[in-house]
Amino acid sequence: MKSFLDMRFEYKRYHGITDSDIGRPVIPITLYNPHAASAPSVGYHGLVDSGADFCVFSREIAELLEIDLTAGERYSGTGPVASESRPVYFHEIEIGIGPYGSRLRVPVWAGFMPDLTDSGYGLLGRHGFFSSLTFVKFKETDSILEIGKQRRV
Repeated sequence: MKSFLDMRFEYKRYHGITDSDIGRPVIPITLYNPHAASAPSVGYHGLVDSGADFCVFSREIAELLEIDLTAGERYSGTGPVASESRPVYFHEIEIGIGPYGSRLRVPVWAGFMPDLTDSGYGLLGRHGFFSSLTFVKFKETDSILEIGKQRRV
């Protein structure tokens, strides 16, 4: 990793359905509840997903951030994770990109799903994550993800 404004991450290796491993662009993140100063921050991982419209996390993450899940804006329809209709509750959070304590933090309108199985990482989607950065570059053949600096609003 270069500096906090120009990050480079190697894909994480996961066991695939065959005997070979598969690389995924999963990066370290820290989640914050900007509406509760006393709420703990949560070190976690996020799958950088260019096919996801929004950032989405499990109910357990909302609980750790001391977010009242059902008090958020409710969306119920197909997606953002599956083709079947499931409720998603959106809340304002902040995501720190990079190792715990990183100075790069972006505000995100994130969804929390009550019945999303905790896979050990959340989804980092186009609205909020990609849109907050100058670029997100997948170097698939090298198993590298590069992230540009935060956009100025």
